[in-house]
Amino acid sequence: MALPVDGDIVAALRDAVRDCSDRGLSYASKWASELLLALPASRRQSQPHAVEPLFETTTPARPRSPHSVTFTSRTPGAASTSTITQPRYKHAPPMLSQDPIIQKQELDWEAEDEDFVRTARSFIETREFLRAVHWLQPCKSSKARFLSIYSQYLASEKKALRDWYKLDNTRQQPAVPVNASLLDLLDIVKHATDPWLLFLKALFLRRLSRREEAIESALLSIAGYPWNWSIWMVLGECLGDGEELSSLLPLLPLPPTHPLVQLFQIKTLNSLNSPTDNELGLCDRLLAEDSFPRSLWIMSLRACVLYYLHDFGQAEVQFKKILAIDPYRIDDIDIYSNILYVTENSLLLSKLAHDFLALDKDRPEVCCLVGNYYSLRTEHEKAIKYFRRATQLDRTYLSAWTLMGHEYVELKNSHAAIEAYRKAVDVNRKDYRAWYGLGQAYELLSMHEYALHYYQRATALRPYDVRIWQAQAICYEEMRQTREAIECLKRALIGADSRETTIHLKLARLYADLEEHDECAAYHQRVIEVCRADNKPVTEYAKSALQVARYHFQYGGGDLQLAKQYLETIASSNAEEVGFATDLLKRLRAHLARMEAQKLSAGADVEGK
Repeated sequence: MALPVDGDIVAALRDAVRDCSDRGLSYASKWASELLLALPASRRQSQPHAVEPLFETTTPARPRSPHSVTFTSRTPGAASTSTITQPRYKHAPPMLSQDPIIQKQELDWEAEDEDFVRTARSFIETREFLRAVHWLQPCKSSKARFLSIYSQYLASEKKALRDWYKLDNTRQQPAVPVNASLLDLLDIVKHATDPWLLFLKALFLRRLSRREEAIESALLSIAGYPWNWSIWMVLGECLGDGEELSSLLPLLPLPPTHPLVQLFQIKTLNSLNSPTDNELGLCDRLLAEDSFPRSLWIMSLRACVLYYLHDFGQAEVQFKKILAIDPYRIDDIDIYSNILYVTENSLLLSKLAHDFLALDKDRPEVCCLVGNYYSLRTEHEKAIKYFRRATQLDRTYLSAWTLMGHEYVELKNSHAAIEAYRKAVDVNRKDYRAWYGLGQAYELLSMHEYALHYYQRATALRPYDVRIWQAQAICYEEMRQTREAIECLKRALIGADSRETTIHLKLARLYADLEEHDECAAYHQRVIEVCRADNKPVTEYAKSALQVARYHFQYGGGDLQLAKQYLETIASSNAEEVGFATDLLKRLRAHLARMEAQKLSAGADVEGK
């Protein structure tokens, strides 16, 4: 279940649109505004449940009780606050609060700094970050301080990226740009209590790979201002797998039924490529009439969940619905193009590439879309060109690096593929696709030990992925480690479809190589059962039936009647194995006849005695 979206959440979202925009957090402001517009007009116009006069401030007011979460709500010409009272876990971090006198002082400073803040915002929007820092120097308010530190961070990131590109294609170039200013910036906010400054502290700590401290700061920031989506994204980037997410959820300062917690859970598991049917159910609940029924952002989340669950048909339907409502939405269009590529829908992929290339050719998602279009047409050189363009627009764009690697694999250029996959791993070591790609590239080079290492890294992130376990089995088989190959295939069966036969056939073959005929026959028997249950023709399982018959006749299985039944079935079919089956059936019938004669002879001897 999820908490229904009431007037309090509407007010909190409206505040988040403004508060995040005021601080230059464009992505968070866009996210909040899209959720707000997803609500029916009647609900957006409703008033918060509890409205009391209080000082107008962007920092949270003192909670009414240890278990309440407070959001401020302001309207032009009036000052008010709305309080959402929700249960909190006992292990959640303390809610932040300030003395009313300090709040009043903060309001006065904000009024004095307003013109400077607006000017600084305009500089930030035109990417003149150091000018923004310069003009914010006289300001005293927390908002101005945030903008100043954030502008310093953006300026340092810009410089680090510029220095990194100067070393492009040289031995001195590090894997990722190095921001040497992070420690100095962290020192400025190390004692912060304001939720916005705590967001910056968490961001800097995460960039410095100080994960535990980053999580602590992120939780405190969320406790103070939950509706800043950027802090939720930072928190998600600190997590390595679904188990870490499960252990974190009880520590959040919001109940598990809160929309923010559920959105965070779905988004994080999508980023880890490991959502489940539970996340699909959460999406459906969040799209219910009493929640966010028109949210394209949540619809897109749902489409991505379906994509990672390999339900490409339903995922395509969801994306079509999104584009029918908003044909200009570029977010996640690359995922849609992946689906069309996998389903080989060249006509729709071509139309999509044409429309979005005209819409915005400088978005990495669009470059990825066009790359997929050319890849489907087997024009791999052109595909690489667009995937490379996507990485030039956004060096952290993981999908483009990975897909570029796939194209190089298609061209049998293993060394270039390895370089692309390593770039992807540098961007995000939690994405199994890059590790899997590295394994494939080394396998092309017949370096099976290296390939096995990278496949194992991918398996650690995706423990139930059938393809990766099968890839490991191939490596072990090439290394003549048959027992290990068998174990990998058995693990693959855990995540495989119950009607699967290919893995069973591989296991049967490996056991045959080890001359363990009983295990071999067991897997062939399973193939026969699946094929018969699906009413498949005899040709589909004739080889397995022949092997089971041989086991019972020649290798001590003992069920000669079953062997005879299988051989008669094959002999009366048009399978390739008819000749072998007919010959073996003659020998089996002769053997049965001898056995019957021996029985009759033994019976006569008994009667004579």
